[in-house]
Amino acid sequence: MSGAAPAVRGLPVRRLAAALVLSAAGLIAIVEHEGYTDTAVVPTRNDRPTYGFGSTFREDGTPVAIGDRTTPVRALRTVQAHLAGEEQQFRASLPGVALSQDEYDVYVDFLYQYGIGNWRNSSMRRHLLQGDYRQACDALLLWRRAGGYDCSTQVQGKPNTVCWGVWQRQQQRHARCLQAQ
Repeated sequence: MSGAAPAVRGLPVRRLAAALVLSAAGLIAIVEHEGYTDTAVVPTRNDRPTYGFGSTFREDGTPVAIGDRTTPVRALRTVQAHLAGEEQQFRASLPGVALSQDEYDVYVDFLYQYGIGNWRNSSMRRHLLQGDYRQACDALLLWRRAGGYDCSTQVQGKPNTVCWGVWQRQQQRHARCLQAQ
């Protein structure tokens, strides 16, 4: 068995998640959304310090601390090292599940931001294990909190200034996921 689901008039081509890896476009989307900083910052209230492309851990696995610095090349290596381990765990968490490349990239993007523990306990994963692809996409919108704050909240009809970007990113993931259906 090749692990590929046959294409049927306009339906996405899906392969077993175990056979997929993050695409170059998926990696670019992650680093683009994360943005780059050469010095550690706290991106949203009550978050951990990050540097590079949103990395909370250095290449050696120790936590990033305020005052730490990186370079663009080191930052990309850190992203790659982080994803290598988490992608392996991600694929193992979806036994027998087939995904399109676009779906895979969306969920790995989520994984990069929220971590493997949150992925394993997510309703997205449960829906995928049941074959409910649309419900898995919709469950992305449940992840709208950062630092104890509901990032989808508007203040006087305008986006909040605390973490609106977190909510925008979830909406973008949701739209990309739906387009992959």
